[in-house]
Amino acid sequence: MMIREQVPLAPLTTLGVGGPARYFAEALSEPDIREALQYGQERNAPAFVLGGGSNLLVADSGFDGLVLKISLRGIEQAADEGDAVVFSVAAGEEWDELVARAIAGDCAGIECLSGIPGSVGGTPVQNVGAYGQEVSETISEVEAIDRLSLQLRTFTNAECGFGYRTSIFNTTERDRYVILRVSFSLRRGGRPRVRYADLQRVFADASAEPTLSAVRAAVREIRRSKAMLIDPGDDDARSAGSFFKNPVVPQSQFEELETKMLSRGFVLPGYAAGDGLRKLPAAWLVEHAGFAKGHNRGAVGISRRHTLAIVNRGGATAAEIIALKNDIQSRVCAEFGIELQAEPVFLGF
Repeated sequence: MMIREQVPLAPLTTLGVGGPARYFAEALSEPDIREALQYGQERNAPAFVLGGGSNLLVADSGFDGLVLKISLRGIEQAADEGDAVVFSVAAGEEWDELVARAIAGDCAGIECLSGIPGSVGGTPVQNVGAYGQEVSETISEVEAIDRLSLQLRTFTNAECGFGYRTSIFNTTERDRYVILRVSFSLRRGGRPRVRYADLQRVFADASAEPTLSAVRAAVREIRRSKAMLIDPGDDDARSAGSFFKNPVVPQSQFEELETKMLSRGFVLPGYAAGDGLRKLPAAWLVEHAGFAKGHNRGAVGISRRHTLAIVNRGGATAAEIIALKNDIQSRVCAEFGIELQAEPVFLGF
């Protein structure tokens, strides 16, 4: 396979920011991945796995290692027990194309994840979720190559260690595995999930239960209204999606903060997160810390339609994005005593 040098990474990300990779390889097969990893090992160059580039911020200086872009293709579909249908999907397939195919086959389980950019291989890493669904609910297996031994390993759902926006692939085993294929067990003829408030509002006056296709269309329209669909002509869509995770706090901390906010005339929103925990909407915290939609700071800013999206207005640098991120985190912490955690992967910093 071809290994190139000093390849610009900014065009390969949805933020459009960052410097070049010292080495760059595009893998079309499993042998390509092993060859590229060996190449990096021989040169003592750390390897970074690149998918769709939708959740990534690259440093202005680039990455002094090997960037391995996963372009494996292929979707296999097989019936399982009962109404279950298993989709075995190569890591390089576009996520939203898989969602469209599943819905066309009347298979439920990922309809609320419509419109999310990126590739299939990235979904188990951060346990991608939106509008009341997470991929951990349907993933049955993950196939990956161990970077150290170059051997193939298959993980069950339980072995992936899924949590809120986490898995072993971005925590305990971070940078250990290259994902090749993900299997999803979906429900043929299953009912769509309409639990999220935004979706419930869309279908509040519907005379019949919405179809999977209707839920997909509604989710995509909601995402479009928040500039969360890729649109080259929309600078609000030049982002890495939600930049901060929704913090989860103990019930006691929530109640203390709730009382504090009530004394200021604000009602603090929160949602049950199990085991005496509450999830707080990061967007609310950001806005009430003084960062409104449309906030601008030169070439960077906050989306005019989504408080959690830091956007590149054109010509932004990674340093400028980091500076805004740090200011938001600092002011939220000062105002609410909560440390916001960033969602994107930071490469080369």
